[in-house]
Amino acid sequence: MALASKAVPHLMTLADLSPGQIQRIVAHSYHLKRISQPWLAPQQKKSGKGTPRLHMPSQSLFNKTIALLFSKRSTRTRVAAETASLLLGGQALFLGREDIQLGVNETVRDSARVIGGMCQGIFARVGEHEEIEELARYSPVPVLNALSSLWHPTQVLADILTLHEHAHLFDPSSSGPVPPTDAYSQKYTKLQEVRPLTIAYVGDSANVLHDMLVSYPRLGHQMRVASPDNPKYRAPQPVWDRVVELGCDKSIHWTADPREAVHGADLVVTDTWISMGQEAEKAQRLKDFEGYQVTEQLCREGGANPDWKFMHCLPRKQDEVDDEVFYGPRSLVFPEADNRKWTIMAMFDLLFGKWNLLERTGESAKGPSA
Repeated sequence: MALASKAVPHLMTLADLSPGQIQRIVAHSYHLKRISQPWLAPQQKKSGKGTPRLHMPSQSLFNKTIALLFSKRSTRTRVAAETASLLLGGQALFLGREDIQLGVNETVRDSARVIGGMCQGIFARVGEHEEIEELARYSPVPVLNALSSLWHPTQVLADILTLHEHAHLFDPSSSGPVPPTDAYSQKYTKLQEVRPLTIAYVGDSANVLHDMLVSYPRLGHQMRVASPDNPKYRAPQPVWDRVVELGCDKSIHWTADPREAVHGADLVVTDTWISMGQEAEKAQRLKDFEGYQVTEQLCREGGANPDWKFMHCLPRKQDEVDDEVFYGPRSLVFPEADNRKWTIMAMFDLLFGKWNLLERTGESAKGPSA
């Protein structure tokens, strides 16, 4: 089928994907990572017959340009997007809020049409979620949510990949990580299976948590969430509506007590308490989140699994988690950050390069057993 006759695919949140589609992206991320890493290593002299043969990653973005439409600062998302575009044979074009007319002398509708007329994909990091929905409504090319007020799908995909790569840490009977030798003999090297986990989130109900809420329960995990007993720190109605629609609410326990939330936790996650644009609320938020810092003591008193691990999407502030946990052996934060590159690369390949990210897997959005 010619692309001109296909509806333009966009992705706003992982709630728009089935569990099978999520796992397909994660597997493709791992495949691209395994194929790409040898090209990024220091060059070695050829040693003759035994030299492993390298395979090029997909070049689906060859001669293509991806617009990075960022109205907010970014480290991991921007670096991941620019380096991933290069590996796929394309180019990322960074368009910051001071660089273009969008929102100043030109409407979102007109900007979407102009940018989409010259670029082959738009990766947008915006403020209010309505902004990216309007971009997608008028763009002639795929739009991928790099972050909005409601959702952060690429972050949670990186978290899921990280859990698969470290599945052996949660299951003593696991054979351990897949060895990196024979890596290129098949299309997809099988990822370790992740046993059903209890995942605790301690902090503000922000975009990362929202994509966790619509993803982890459908992948077989239980979620326990702690946030202050105030509506502004709980999931907004549009998010909770998607949670209920997907049947995820049955696997979510919400409390105001962080110790209660971490009870039985295999993984403890937190995020910033003060998002960009909330700086004026800093004093009040620090007061409201008193006692929510992730520490060894908190998790011991709450009865977390003795071998619990820790994740944070970064950037991190010490109020949210202390150094002992953040830099200690429980922490997966830097492998998690590294995986932003590979999951974004997979999304760019499937959505921008091939337009088949949303290819159906024959299952319900709630999961295979729904």
